[in-house]
Amino acid sequence: MPEETTPLLSPTPRSTLRGRTQQGEPFDGTVDSSTTAKTIEEEHNAIYNRFSKGSKIGIVALISVCGLLPLFVSGSFFPSIPSISRDMDTSPSIVSLTVSVSIFAACIGALVGASYSGFYGRKPVYLVGLPLLTIGSIGVAFSRTMPELMLWRFLQTFGGSPGLSVGAGVIGDIYRLEERGTAMGVFFGACLLGPALAPLVGGVISHYASWRITQLFLGAWGLLAFICIATMYPETSIPGSRGIDKKRAELVAQNVAQGEKWFKIVWINPLKTLNLLRSPNLLAVALAGTFVLLTDYVILTPLSVTLGARYGITNQAVLGACFIPIGLGNFTGAPVAGYLSDQILKRKRIQRKGEWYPEDRLIGTVFASATLVPLSVLGFGLVTTYVEGKLGLYLDFFCLFANGVGVDLVLSPSAAYIVDVMHSKSAESMAANNGLRSLLISILLAALMPTLDNIGLAWTNAVSALLAWVGFVLLWCTIRYGEQMRSWVDVGYTSIEDS
Repeated sequence: MPEETTPLLSPTPRSTLRGRTQQGEPFDGTVDSSTTAKTIEEEHNAIYNRFSKGSKIGIVALISVCGLLPLFVSGSFFPSIPSISRDMDTSPSIVSLTVSVSIFAACIGALVGASYSGFYGRKPVYLVGLPLLTIGSIGVAFSRTMPELMLWRFLQTFGGSPGLSVGAGVIGDIYRLEERGTAMGVFFGACLLGPALAPLVGGVISHYASWRITQLFLGAWGLLAFICIATMYPETSIPGSRGIDKKRAELVAQNVAQGEKWFKIVWINPLKTLNLLRSPNLLAVALAGTFVLLTDYVILTPLSVTLGARYGITNQAVLGACFIPIGLGNFTGAPVAGYLSDQILKRKRIQRKGEWYPEDRLIGTVFASATLVPLSVLGFGLVTTYVEGKLGLYLDFFCLFANGVGVDLVLSPSAAYIVDVMHSKSAESMAANNGLRSLLISILLAALMPTLDNIGLAWTNAVSALLAWVGFVLLWCTIRYGEQMRSWVDVGYTSIEDS
């Protein structure tokens, strides 16, 4: 039975409510009695009381497994690059291009998955994507040429990519506004175990067995996740909010026979989701997240030929262990960031006498985007270039950990903010955000290795740090001028009544 709970901060009753209904329809009515206001509040709360606390924990665990998987796919690949290059008789720089291919696939897959999750629901997207990941992993394991490797990596990443954007949508489905940041932090914290464990697992298996075994392991994991979703995951989409629900209701209203059972494969343009980036707020947060996450990839992608070569680390298992500090930083930072963003949101809302200003959630990103993220990537470049021996290695580990913490102190509240302001299109808005981010990072990473060869590690990381500071400016402007920015372009923002 759904548990009876009271929201930590319920919407303040007002004589006039203007906004959008949960289904996204315009609402403009007058509420004159406290009884009616109470009814609205009860209906609002019922949306989030559909699942008990234990059920919500189980749902978050399932979607975290699906969100962790694509990060494991990408993270386990980095330490395997030297082995793959030797196996296929090519250079590490050429193999590194598959990272850009996979990031581009993640962009397309996230857009497609989120678009269809809004029409058919969250569960069908998982049930289609996970088998594609499994097939792609098997294909990667048996690849013999670089074109084959790139093709199967594309399919593998495409299948797993909806895990993060659809997972964020699930959080928005089942958690109310004042709980959402904490839940999002737990989700991202669990997912970001990938950067901590994947390189180590991939490095150990590659060193003592083969990188191909790692890919078969990922395929088996994808199959197991598919079985768990098929048997244990309930559809979490808010009743009546899916496109297929609206179509069925329309047919019933027209007295069309079998309207309640209507089903049809429809074509949904996944690029239409990118229209949400017409919003200055969403675009600013997406670009800021791109520049922040780029620092992660600038450090991790060439780690075997930067830190590994600088300090004489050739054992792939040991090299994989060098990725652990940044993963631990991710794992530590995400839950803390989510909790802090909830506390800031609640405190500011009390100070505003119940008024909700969504950009308050982004306040917690300021410190990390101004200091931890840019200084850690800059420090890593300088230390690796100029500091020798164990001291340099330990300082690099510190920079890796600081970067992991800093990146999540920015990304976790940013994800919760996107779901807050676009609640009725939470998965789609997250996919637009992740899609743009993945596309830009894939382009920038294609130039990473040539840039390292031409200007060196220190200057390459300095450029990345400069871009991270641009991200800080974008976040600060969104916090300071968010309300005005939202008035420029209305893409269907959430009101407090449907948040």
